[in-house]
Parts: sequence; structure tokens; C-alpha cells
Amino acid sequence: MNRLITLRRALVTATAGIAVLVLAACGGEKGDGMEGMDHGSGDDQPAPSTSAAFNDADVMFAQMMIPHHRQAVEMATLAETRAEDPEVKALAAAIKGAQDPEITTLTGWLTSWGQPVEAPAGHGSMPGILSDEDMTNLAAATGKAFDKAFAELMIAHHEGAISMAEEEKANGQNPDAVALAGTIAAAQTAEIEQLRGILARL
Repeated sequence: MNRLITLRRALVTATAGIAVLVLAACGGEKGDGMEGMDHGSGDDQPAPSTSAAFNDADVMFAQMMIPHHRQAVEMATLAETRAEDPEVKALAAAIKGAQDPEITTLTGWLTSWGQPVEAPAGHGSMPGILSDEDMTNLAAATGKAFDKAFAELMIAHHEGAISMAEEEKANGQNPDAVALAGTIAAAQTAEIEQLRGILARL
């Protein structure tokens, strides 16, 4: 009988001890667990990356800037063999060096967003884009005539790109795209000033 009483007392003591441990653990989870829940939900569903957050303005900006940049690169490539002025050649190389990587970046964004790289019909014409006739005439020119035509056409081309970039800055959602639009606007504004200086002395 005494042995049974002793066993019951030991069982009660052990049960009480377990209860204390459980309560302590629950108390600890309550204090640390709120933060833990936040981190846990973040791990299970990570916040969208900047490349994942986008709107229609971002898509249009990327889709239209790609062919716009391609034409600028084409113009710059013509300058490699047709330009005479060293500053025109150097500026053309800088334009190609900047816009080629941007085409890759813009294409990558559209792919990651699940959007077509080519702009669908109905987007309208791109501001500053050269006509086929403009490009044919530029390709046919050489020397000083090319330098002058290149400067004049690139100014108009850059002005179009700047207007597209400003629209993206105003309406875009993707931080990376908006930042690139700011870079494009600033760089091409400076290049327009340089092109105007070149025209003034040709």
C-alpha cells in the first residue's frame, strides 16, 4: 500500500513537472514565436523580387525600348565605317556600348515577367524612331555628310527615347525598370547636348 502511494506521488510530481515544461515552452514560443511566424511566412512565400513586380507601363516601356535601342545600335554600327569625325565615332561607340547591354536587360525582364519581347500591334509608333528611308540615306552617306546626318538623326532618336523614359518614370511600377528609365533619360540628355555641339562645329 505504501508502495502504491509512493508511486502515485511520483507520477503526480512527474506530471506536474511536464506541465511546467510545456507551459514554459509555450510561453517562450509566444515571446519569440511572433517574430518566428513572420520569418516563417517569409520563407514559405518569399516577397516578390523587383523583377516580379511590374505593370502594363513597365511592359510597354521594355517592349518599345528594345527595338528603339536596336536602331540606335544599328546607327552606331554604321558610324564605325562611315563617320569621319573622331568625336562622332567615339560617341557612337559609347552609345552602342551602353544600349547593347540594356537590350539584354530589357529582354530578360520581359522573359521573367512572362511577357512577349515583341510589342503587340496597336502600341503605336515609337517616338523618335527613324523611317526605312532615313536609315537608307544614313547608310549611303560617308564622311562629313554622314557625321551631320548621324548627329541630326540621333538627336531626334534620343528625344524620342527620353519621352518614353519619362513616361516610364511617371507610370512604371517595377523599381529596376523605373531606375533604368532614369539612367536612359539622363545619359541621352547629355548625349543630345554633345551632338548639338558637334553639329555647331561641323
